[in-house]
Amino acid sequence: MLPELFHFLRPAALLGLIPLAIIIYFWIRHVGASNTWRAAVSEDLLAVLMDPKEHGRSRGMGYLLSALACIGLIGIAGPTWERLPQNVEKNNESLVIVLDLSLSMLAEDVSPSRVERAKQKIVDILRLRQEGMTALVVFAGDAHKVVPLTEDTKTIENLLVALTPAMMPVFGSDADHGVALARELLANAGMQEGRIVLLTDGLETANIFARHRSKAFPISIIGVGKSERTQVPLSAPGPDRQFLTDDQGRIIKVDFSPNLLTQAAQQSYGNYAPLSLNDADIEVALATRLPTEDVTIEVEREFDTWMDQGFWLALVMAPILLICFRRGALVGMLLVLSVPTGSPLAEDSTPMAANQSLPHPLGNLWQGLWQRPDQRGYQALQAGEHDKARSLFKDDAWRAAALYRGGEYEQAARLYSQSGGKEGPYNLGNALAKLGDFDAAIEAYDQALAQRPDHEDAAFNKALVEQLKQQQETEQSEADQASSAEQEPSSSQEDAQEQSAQEEEAEQPEPKASEQQAEEAETEEPGEQSDAEQRQEEKEAALEKWLRRVPDDPGGLLRRKFQHETKRRLRQGDYSRRQGDQIW
Repeated sequence: MLPELFHFLRPAALLGLIPLAIIIYFWIRHVGASNTWRAAVSEDLLAVLMDPKEHGRSRGMGYLLSALACIGLIGIAGPTWERLPQNVEKNNESLVIVLDLSLSMLAEDVSPSRVERAKQKIVDILRLRQEGMTALVVFAGDAHKVVPLTEDTKTIENLLVALTPAMMPVFGSDADHGVALARELLANAGMQEGRIVLLTDGLETANIFARHRSKAFPISIIGVGKSERTQVPLSAPGPDRQFLTDDQGRIIKVDFSPNLLTQAAQQSYGNYAPLSLNDADIEVALATRLPTEDVTIEVEREFDTWMDQGFWLALVMAPILLICFRRGALVGMLLVLSVPTGSPLAEDSTPMAANQSLPHPLGNLWQGLWQRPDQRGYQALQAGEHDKARSLFKDDAWRAAALYRGGEYEQAARLYSQSGGKEGPYNLGNALAKLGDFDAAIEAYDQALAQRPDHEDAAFNKALVEQLKQQQETEQSEADQASSAEQEPSSSQEDAQEQSAQEEEAEQPEPKASEQQAEEAETEEPGEQSDAEQRQEEKEAALEKWLRRVPDDPGGLLRRKFQHETKRRLRQGDYSRRQGDQIW
């Protein structure tokens, strides 16, 4: 055993030694109190009143129980000094969530609205699924990919907030296109099977998914809405609130047909479930059987795990337990071992609400027992405490994120360049763009695209930064030309000025001419300095305007992404669907 490798897997369990030491201390004082009788009672009388053998056995049993408790706590702490390779397996089950963003989803027959309830239900699905790959597709008049198949469900959850029907470039309700894009995502990822869950308030026909029918890719539907017809609001509540109307100005009332949705799901080997407040609808939608029972796969890599050697201490405890096997001894041992020692096995647990009210610094010390610094740093980052998050994070990537959120782009760029990872070059490009270093930002985006050619955010940001760079160069060139035109007078003006200066020198004495030149220099110098400062301020203002255009708003980024995809489909001629008469 190498001393430098020895450590405990659950060191918090050793805190149990503190209350154990207190119990042993008071027990020794209690046993020692019996010695005071020897000073007050004669030895002959004390021998009659007390049994020395019984007293000795009691003390010996106490020592054994104390030793047993100490050994048990050390075993719980998990001593280890050896690594073992272990194969990695993961659940390969794939799910594509298809969200309806047609205008009818703005209806408020379910509170607060159909689209908001649908987004809340998607969050419930993401949090309920512990493993597997998940993707998100949205559709109105055409469909768009929001997030491809990924295990990072937090990204999907963060982007859900920005999704609204108003951001869709084509109005309508083409659910068939949404399902087609979901099947395309599964095929591109090499999936032989997977589930599709559609959240919508209506379909055109029950057999709309006929060309996608497959037992390997069942399509389940969660119906969002109620049976009664309802209006579609287009503005916030108020006396002047507007609603969706037809060409004659009449208010349109949208319907909800659960029977049609049920037929469509059954024809597609899926299940239908109405929207519910609990997880019953999710359980029904995900209850479809796939052809393959076991969807776990073995990943082509191994990781080293520390082998818990605490079980060896059980061999030491066995003979002590045999000695203590008498009435009352084991009960005492269990009482000692039941002293609360926290939750040493729950390393990722969060503190209870009652613990959060502890005053500083005791509250921070208590949280430090149950949360890692990175977990506390993430909470600080979510609360907007960027400086606190930066000091707590141990991971360079998270520390860089805290610096970026706090506006310290230079330090964030330095950490992003060191942290690496799949998103390292992309994040580095964003930080460099904020600093105005467009050439380095473009190079970073190129690295991100080299690792992930389908990284649409990196491609979009690169195109935007290239555009900003071109605008900067154009405006700088125009500013330089204007400045040179102001500072270089024409040849005729130069000749006239030179002739005028010669005449003045001939008419005036030398001392007076020098005084006049000094006065002109004094009057011209402040003006020249003011012009330079003004140009510098204009340059900084233009740069600030360019930097503000670097997108960090997910809503605006997704809206431009959807518009770009729709225009590309129109140019390529593969967009066969056009916005019809019904735009909801």
